[in-house]
Amino acid sequence: MPYLLNALSMLVQVAFGAIATLFLVRLAAEATRADFHNPLSQFIYRYTNPVLAPVRRVLRNWRRINLAALLVVWLALLIERLLIFVLSGFMPLIPGLLVLSLADLLDFILLFYIIVIFGWSLLTMLSVDPYQPLVRLAGHIVEPVLRPLRGRLVVGSIDFSPTVVVIVLLLARILIAAPLSDLGAHLAITS
Repeated sequence: MPYLLNALSMLVQVAFGAIATLFLVRLAAEATRADFHNPLSQFIYRYTNPVLAPVRRVLRNWRRINLAALLVVWLALLIERLLIFVLSGFMPLIPGLLVLSLADLLDFILLFYIIVIFGWSLLTMLSVDPYQPLVRLAGHIVEPVLRPLRGRLVVGSIDFSPTVVVIVLLLARILIAAPLSDLGAHLAITS
């Protein structure tokens, strides 16, 4: 029976992870003003707009941050965490669940940027067509994160700024997201 629960937990994580990723890409694309004429951007906007349009009437953007998309990502991760608890036969306490889902959100954003920076760096090293939609969108998303170090960590013809940013993001996962997750787990199981 635990194998079935593990399989169901994995399916829940995949489904809600895909939903969270779609809305996080929308959030990042809007924040960085990615090219809307990019077919990938149009796909993302088309499939996220039916959910975000009603929420945006109530929850407006803050600067260039789409708070409605951020709320949807957080809710997806909250529901995912709740379903995993329920599948394991445990009902968490609400404060712990809220802190855990906040930690999940932070960790998800950090992991998202690690993956996008790594993928973008790999694609640029392989001399992929710079006008390819995925490369353009990833380039727009990573540019604000890499800009402060761009050109400062060049050795020969290799720019090490993506490596340094990935290391900083990994440290943030270890030093910020993990302790917050531990706190949330403690609050979820203690009364």
